[in-house]
Amino acid sequence: MVKSLEYSTNGPSQTKKIGEILAQEILKTKLKKTAFVTALEGDLGGGKTTFLQGFAKGLGVKEKILSPTFVLMKRFKMKGFRFKYFYHVDCYRIEKPKEILDLGFKKIISDPENIIAIEWADRIKNFLPKNALVLKFKFIDKLNTQAKRRVEKVAETSFFSRLAFGSTNECSSSRKIVLEFNNG
Repeated sequence: MVKSLEYSTNGPSQTKKIGEILAQEILKTKLKKTAFVTALEGDLGGGKTTFLQGFAKGLGVKEKILSPTFVLMKRFKMKGFRFKYFYHVDCYRIEKPKEILDLGFKKIISDPENIIAIEWADRIKNFLPKNALVLKFKFIDKLNTQAKRRVEKVAETSFFSRLAFGSTNECSSSRKIVLEFNNG
């Protein structure tokens, strides 16, 4: 049974905070047989990289997180956790989905000590594991690029019990992030 839940964020700081909290919750999970994969989809400028800046902070990554569009993938060493590496992948420039395999993608997603975040994951959807956490970033007000975001998750999970925001006045329009879980 699939359930849906939405959160709204007012600007980049709250979008980063969602990422940070989610990452902290992922670090509390038990290792699985494969990597923990988050698949980010959505509009250009929709908040995917901003979210991942908070996500990386929540994982303890000290390096600055930028979109790896021109290098496609960056690997960050994690210290003090049972996970060893955080991979930030950007599929924006991938023309054919099979190109992701040239980066050793199957080996990376098969290692349970890896956490992987993939921007533009819809471009390689046939290569994503069935249990990937899908995050969809959408503008609610497409005319305002400083837009508020709404966060929606599909299926029940404890990850989101800490995600709650009061109202702020950082900006006046909206975006949303849709979080989907396949419990398969």
